[in-house]
Amino acid sequence: MNSASVLKTLQAQIGGMDCGGCAKTIEATLQQLPGVTEAKVSFATERLSVTYDSQQVNETAIRDRVTALGYTIEPIPNQTTQVQVPSTQTLQAQVSGMDCGGCARTIAANLQQLSGVTEATVNFASERLNVIYDPQQVSEIDITKRVTDLGYTVEIDRTANSSADADGTIVNSADCLPSRNSDLGGWQFWLKTRRGQTVVLSGIGLLLGWIAERLLSLPLVAQGFYAISLMIAIVPILRAAWIALKLRRADMNLLMTLAAIGAAILNQWLQGALVIFLFALGTTLQNFTLGRTRNAIRDLMDLTPATATVRRSGQEVSVPVARIQIGEILTIRPGQRIALDGVVISGLSAVDQSPITGESLPENKEKGDQVFAGTLNQTRFLEVEVTHTASDTTVARIVHLVEEAQESRAPIQQWVDRFSAIYTPIVLALAAGITLIPPLLFAQPFQPWFYKALVLLVIACPCALVIATPVSLISAIGAATRQGVLFKSGNALETAGRLTTLAFDKTGTITQGLPVVQKVQHLGSMSANMVLLIAASLEQQSEHPLAKAIVVAAMAQGLDLEAPESFTAVPGKGIWAKFGQAVYFVGNRRLFEEQNIELSAAAKSLLAEIESQGQTPVLIGTQQGLVGAIALADGIRLESAEAVRLLKRIGLKRLVMLTGDRSAVARQVAHEVGIEEYQAELLPEDKLQAIYKLRRSGVVGMVGDGINDTPALSAADVSFAVGKIDVALEAADVVLVGNDLRRLGDAINLSRRTLLVIQQSIAIALVLNATFIILGVLGVIGLPIAVFEDMGSSLLVTLNAMRLFKIKINEA
Repeated sequence: MNSASVLKTLQAQIGGMDCGGCAKTIEATLQQLPGVTEAKVSFATERLSVTYDSQQVNETAIRDRVTALGYTIEPIPNQTTQVQVPSTQTLQAQVSGMDCGGCARTIAANLQQLSGVTEATVNFASERLNVIYDPQQVSEIDITKRVTDLGYTVEIDRTANSSADADGTIVNSADCLPSRNSDLGGWQFWLKTRRGQTVVLSGIGLLLGWIAERLLSLPLVAQGFYAISLMIAIVPILRAAWIALKLRRADMNLLMTLAAIGAAILNQWLQGALVIFLFALGTTLQNFTLGRTRNAIRDLMDLTPATATVRRSGQEVSVPVARIQIGEILTIRPGQRIALDGVVISGLSAVDQSPITGESLPENKEKGDQVFAGTLNQTRFLEVEVTHTASDTTVARIVHLVEEAQESRAPIQQWVDRFSAIYTPIVLALAAGITLIPPLLFAQPFQPWFYKALVLLVIACPCALVIATPVSLISAIGAATRQGVLFKSGNALETAGRLTTLAFDKTGTITQGLPVVQKVQHLGSMSANMVLLIAASLEQQSEHPLAKAIVVAAMAQGLDLEAPESFTAVPGKGIWAKFGQAVYFVGNRRLFEEQNIELSAAAKSLLAEIESQGQTPVLIGTQQGLVGAIALADGIRLESAEAVRLLKRIGLKRLVMLTGDRSAVARQVAHEVGIEEYQAELLPEDKLQAIYKLRRSGVVGMVGDGINDTPALSAADVSFAVGKIDVALEAADVVLVGNDLRRLGDAINLSRRTLLVIQQSIAIALVLNATFIILGVLGVIGLPIAVFEDMGSSLLVTLNAMRLFKIKINEA
């Protein structure tokens, strides 16, 4: 490759695909372009990803190639897309009269031919037209005339079209489009969409033909109705078949068209009409069902409001979210959603974070606390300083990562793709053999063997096999995301389902990563509460983590802290001050040694006992000696022990804790949470080697907080991160967004169930195909049954996969 070449990646949304074969067609065609190094199309998510050499090919050429195939292509929706294009304008309009996705592709392809049009996309479902054009070369009138000349009506949306700020930035008005969650459902889908209407009208034609033939004994009339039924349903299928034929690809549309035409040639009009009707019904049901699954992540996209109230020049103004900058102040009233990530600077309120973290209970937010875009302010007024722009919010990053995960290919899907690549040519060769060998070599009649070959081609199309894995992954990832577990790839989900060993980092994962008072010990007549009161009163101005932990413990006990006198701090050792009538010292051993304060045998025994448990002692005393000690340790998460129990309950037997802490601390923590195996005093490179060693005996997962355990997380087969969302999102393959370790077991169990569903679906597809291929070759079944089997198996695996989307993650 030329050293000056620059590899770029284009990601886009594809519309108009009917099955996995369409995705393969687009991939194969794009890979023929000079400069395209990789092209991937996911039928399940309708996502295109193309890596190309910008010195040999550009985005326009790639998009033109896709539209030339008859599909729509549009940029990945981004809520905050901004384009600096003062020389171009965007036209958005509503288009009426489209019959199917092919109509949308026809409009887009024709508009692309206009000089000055750089991009034209048409969404058949929402009937939206989006055109980016150079007003110096083409006008709105030219664009709308081209659409009306094709036989459609077009109405320009003046409120939606892009408008420029004073700085020349054009905000993508597509961001303001209504969510596609508003797509028609139920009976309305069948009566108010072109695809649904086509199926209904074709079905009516079939029914009338059957009545004319069977009840009225009018065979010619019946054939007329069958022909009408066939022609109504075959138009979009025929268009897609023609494209496949030009590309020398045998996709399902081509096979069905050949089957219908072949049936008509054989004067079997009922079978031909029934083939096309069943195929149209099947693809419509499949797309309708799959479309509901595709909407999984759109709920997150809809969380963030389009505008927010910002305090500017002392006044509150409503501003589009895309134009709000870091550092600006949002004002958020009860019942409003928070528009951007930020930090509370004023107010105290309960915030519902369930859409982001999956936590069922609202969390109180006060000054200094972080809040996330898309969460709901419930009780009181808040002022929030913006810390992330709209394109960089937590919810935006989650949406992006989940979209990438849903279009990724798990190892099992890659196996299916390789199998299909071998399987399809074999079937085609077998069909050709069935058609030609008996008539040519054995003087058999051509018609029955030709018919058997058509049946075989229809049955053998591996649609169900191809979609089994991606639909299952979409459903599982969508279900997990809604409940606070983020799988960043299909590979991560599959690997998590095969785990045999799970390793834990200690600090910040099993423990809180912050010191917590474990026990207050007293010596002599002074009570434990008095010891805690003295220590907290002296430490209340300190920023040291141990000091903060002592103050928090005192406040939790309801103790009223007092202001000490003559305060003196000794860095690295402790403090002393006058409290009441005496001077008290609070610190470590070195402070007491420096002050020549003798520790009694009882005091030394007490400190030895605290240290033997892996805890850190803070000493409290006077010149006369020690009056007490406070034992502190890294606090264990409340849910850690339960999380370990859940992991053991689902059959994950080998749990290992890896830590750089002392052996005594590791032993104590492991014992408290129920982990039998641990390794202590490990450097980062030691943890890395420990993971490599564990991998020799099985599939290993690593759980950490993503801060200081990145090497070990990377070395594991699959990694899990808990902790701050912004850190965790970058650190691991699976993120527990809600920061709850108990979801580890739920996530692994969901992964196992997903693998089981995928295996079930693949088995269903293979068994049905093999059975019906044999029946087809033997002449037991005809074309209608073949179509029913093909589309039925696709629907069956789709519905099987959708069960994953509907389950609660803690029920997996």
